[in-house]
Amino acid sequence: MGDDTLSEQCFNKDRRNDKELIKEDVMELKTHDKRLQLTNGDFQRLVKARKPAGIEEKSAYLVGTGIAALTAACFLIRDAHMEGKKITFLEQLDIPGGSLDGDYMDTRGYVARGGRETGAHFECLWDIWSSIPSLEEPEMSILDSYFYTNYDDPNFSNCRITHKQGERYDDGKFNLTQDQVKEIAELCMTQDELLEDKAIEDIFSDGLLNSDFWTYWRTMFAFENWHSALEMKLYLNRFMHHVGGLTNLSALRFTRYDQYNSIVKPMVKYLENHGCKFQYNIKVTDVDFDISENRKVATKIIAEDKDGNDKSIDLTENDLLFITNGSMTENSSYGDDNTPAELSDEQTGCWEMWKNIAKKSDDFGNPEVFCSDVEKSNWESCTVTCHDESVPKYIEKITKRSPYGGKTVTGGIVTCVDSSWLMSWTINRQGQYPEQPENDVAVWVYGLFSDVEGDYIKKKMRDCTGKEITKEWLYHLGVPVNEIDALAETCTAVPVMMPYITSQFMPRKAGDRPYVVPKGGVNFAFLGQFSETLDDPGRDTVFTTEYSGRTAMEAVYVLCGVEKAVPEVFASRYDLRYLLNGMVALSDGKKPELPLSPLQKIKVAKLIKGTDIEEMLKEFNMI
Repeated sequence: MGDDTLSEQCFNKDRRNDKELIKEDVMELKTHDKRLQLTNGDFQRLVKARKPAGIEEKSAYLVGTGIAALTAACFLIRDAHMEGKKITFLEQLDIPGGSLDGDYMDTRGYVARGGRETGAHFECLWDIWSSIPSLEEPEMSILDSYFYTNYDDPNFSNCRITHKQGERYDDGKFNLTQDQVKEIAELCMTQDELLEDKAIEDIFSDGLLNSDFWTYWRTMFAFENWHSALEMKLYLNRFMHHVGGLTNLSALRFTRYDQYNSIVKPMVKYLENHGCKFQYNIKVTDVDFDISENRKVATKIIAEDKDGNDKSIDLTENDLLFITNGSMTENSSYGDDNTPAELSDEQTGCWEMWKNIAKKSDDFGNPEVFCSDVEKSNWESCTVTCHDESVPKYIEKITKRSPYGGKTVTGGIVTCVDSSWLMSWTINRQGQYPEQPENDVAVWVYGLFSDVEGDYIKKKMRDCTGKEITKEWLYHLGVPVNEIDALAETCTAVPVMMPYITSQFMPRKAGDRPYVVPKGGVNFAFLGQFSETLDDPGRDTVFTTEYSGRTAMEAVYVLCGVEKAVPEVFASRYDLRYLLNGMVALSDGKKPELPLSPLQKIKVAKLIKGTDIEEMLKEFNMI
């Protein structure tokens, strides 16, 4: 053996492969699946993905047509280079979109069960939206249209909270004590494991739970006192960079029209243009698996049509299955002006399917944690449409803006702190729906407490008709009592009861949600709000469209072997600037009271004198 050969062998022995060398160039971000790479830069994100090996032999089935499934299919086409004709959706309803709805219901009127906004850092969604043409402005992408809508008309609230029947209450401040700020800071730093199965009310003091901060927070994000302390921690860390914008809602961005028309329709059009197949009125009830010690393979989709005919599909390892397990809006019920929306605890659809799947492996989650107590996971919304200017003049008195003209109106929800239902309402840019009559104003109203009597209508919200909810809203809007009945007749309303709308916030522990790709998963993934992302630790937050988009991106990249990295959750919690800014924002701009003695303060001041640390602390009003 020559010296040259020996040298070559020694070199090869020590040499690692290119991927390992690349990893060494940057900080390695931990994941629960070695097939997934995360990035906090653009080098591995902006590159056009090469066609994965063997993708020609693969096909895909997606259970559901919510934002997670639609996004997954878009990633399959763009980054995994799968032909659209090999992608099939199985949807139990007769319309796509899942929880992202918005429609005119014959005989009832306009209705949306909920609304969606985004913050500044929804990187997974921005990534795919940049590739999908907008239907509003076809020369632009969804992202372009969304950006310029908010660039030209920035979001800002002129009144976030009212009391005394429509009088402004909030002063644009959290009004927290220093001890309460400390409680929030301590929660942000608590290990996830110590918060498992704990409620927010187990962690926060009564004083904090009765603060103005909590009113802002709970109504914007729909948190209840009995919801997960872990989710609360994740939210605080995830949106650290937005703390200062929570009182005036300047942190938020909204679509031009309702979420169905602005988001769902262009995504569906993109997918249909690529040949994807949408099968509606197909109910998936179960999935069969071949499970061994190290491998899990989906082998059959158990499904039926609305008439009960078997529509099951046999799967090979080349058939990729994306499962939306669980749903916030499953079993929603609708009322009208004269009929209440009914609350039901029936666990059908996604819940039934997930329960059947979960029986087959501990790695498939625990749906009962989320869907077993509708009294703790429900609230009710109501879309009220004003048909003339009689009510809008009272709206303008609060918002200081005309509801007409297509510009920001409320800038997000207005909460009636004197409402027994803890009612909030919002008016997005009008017309909110593309075909909406010019004189109509669509208002979205919701109440966190559906089991409490109202203040004007002495009935529980869940027992109220649309007309009665309208009257309760008018009362808190400041309409004189003697005018309420007459003005209510100028409006129509569609109430919606959602028994599982905050089920994703129920206290939980590790393993209650299945990983996007469970351990040993070969050809299937879970999508959406009830799956666990693969970053370690998981830092994204449910009840956001970004969470659905992230699960979709992870699922496609792992199962297809896409040679790109998924952007990590925006790391504001690790950025000293945002930490300082957040602390000061929670203190309403005042210098926080540092837990140091006068002597310690003098010593610290000497240590940082003339350093960048001193400059930074002064910049953020810490010293």
